[in-house]
Amino acid sequence: MTERRETSQPGDFQLQLADLKRVLSLALARGGDFADIFLEYRTSLSILMEEDIIKESSETVTLGLGLRVIRKDRTGYAYTNDLSEEKLRSVALTASAIASARAGQKFPFPRVRNLRADKDVARAGLVANFRPLKDKIQLVERAYRSALNHDQAIKKVQVAYGESLQHIKILNSEGLLVEDRRPMVKLVVMALAEKNGRRESGFCGGGGRVGLEYFKRELTPETIGQEAAREACLLLEAVDPPAGEMPVVLSPGHSGVLIHEAVGHLLEADFIRKKTSVLWNKLGKKVGSEQLNIYDDPTRPGFRGSYNFDDEGSRPHKTLLVEKGVVRGFLQDLLSARLMKKEPTGHGRREDFSCWPLPRMANTYIDRGEYDPEEIIRSVRKGFYVSRLSGGQVEDSGQFTFSVTLGYLIEDGRLGRPVRQATLIGTNLDILQKVEMVGHDLEFGWQTGTCSKEGQDVPVADGCPTMKISRMTVGGLR
Repeated sequence: MTERRETSQPGDFQLQLADLKRVLSLALARGGDFADIFLEYRTSLSILMEEDIIKESSETVTLGLGLRVIRKDRTGYAYTNDLSEEKLRSVALTASAIASARAGQKFPFPRVRNLRADKDVARAGLVANFRPLKDKIQLVERAYRSALNHDQAIKKVQVAYGESLQHIKILNSEGLLVEDRRPMVKLVVMALAEKNGRRESGFCGGGGRVGLEYFKRELTPETIGQEAAREACLLLEAVDPPAGEMPVVLSPGHSGVLIHEAVGHLLEADFIRKKTSVLWNKLGKKVGSEQLNIYDDPTRPGFRGSYNFDDEGSRPHKTLLVEKGVVRGFLQDLLSARLMKKEPTGHGRREDFSCWPLPRMANTYIDRGEYDPEEIIRSVRKGFYVSRLSGGQVEDSGQFTFSVTLGYLIEDGRLGRPVRQATLIGTNLDILQKVEMVGHDLEFGWQTGTCSKEGQDVPVADGCPTMKISRMTVGGLR
């Protein structure tokens, strides 16, 4: 960690450091334990292609400031997209009043410490926002044609491209000053196949905190389009799912969403301190198989859920959540860490300047195990293989239901016929205990995921190796 001490510095938001310090001092003039400012400037572009034409294209610019005041366990938050002196004063007084801060004494602002990133998690050589529009339209058209020409059964294709470049500045009442630039890009394809009156859709996408070179070196538009079309055509031949309790094998990468939803949220510190998570009293206790090691790592280069600093200015680090089935840690933001007397883990995240930070996942995954993936499949005489999940619902009790976009029957240790529209049903603690084999083939799903919590959406990634669950309820039609 490197620090540079400054007394003043011009801002990129037409606000001087002295202006920000005055606003924070005003916010704490009536008392309060902590306050911070979150400044954001974001430019975004989206392109949509369908019916052989570029159907929509839009550009947006976001500029604003959010201010938080914390007093004990109360948080006051106010925001504005008008950075005039009058509005900033109003924001400071509003946040202070919401936090129930009482009359205090003049706040002596500490010396400012400008924290710099040791290295950038973004891997963007050709930052998308600085490239010509025609380059991005070409990517969209290439993906579109690739999907449409894959098979005559493909009747409709939709391609969506999105990019953003977010500049942030954070200053808190402890003197911490952080600035960062965060690029993001995404290209996704949806293909609709039709045959004998039956319709099925396929999906594929990619991106992350990368530049346009990603679509040349890592995942081409042609590959994205073909994979979406291939899945749609494959589902035309899929059979209805079986129903009942059986062994289930989860595919590497795409099945990580199950861990994200069924386990990750339960380890976010606000749910722990409020005792709404079934894991609130499980620190240091065994809750799952010894095969399980679960991490969240916001520092993985180029990943969608990665960042140099979280949205509170904390430096993130790889956080061990579960070790050999034992709960070892939680995802902490500043508020939860203060109340729980723990160290923050750099997981305070917000959607934009209008939102207060919450403890959130970034890149959550089950670490690699010792088994060969083929050995795992061979160990199942009759069961179900999950190729791709499309999401699900998880209750506070830990009960969940997940939709399986594509699966396969496992018959005599081999993958059999493709299966469509299956569901996985269970409870998280039960499933964690029934993890029987974990493969050595750790993968991450497509870098297109978004996580919602309390009305806020943030980009995330998740992953896992091939895994065998000894028994799990599969919902189906037969």
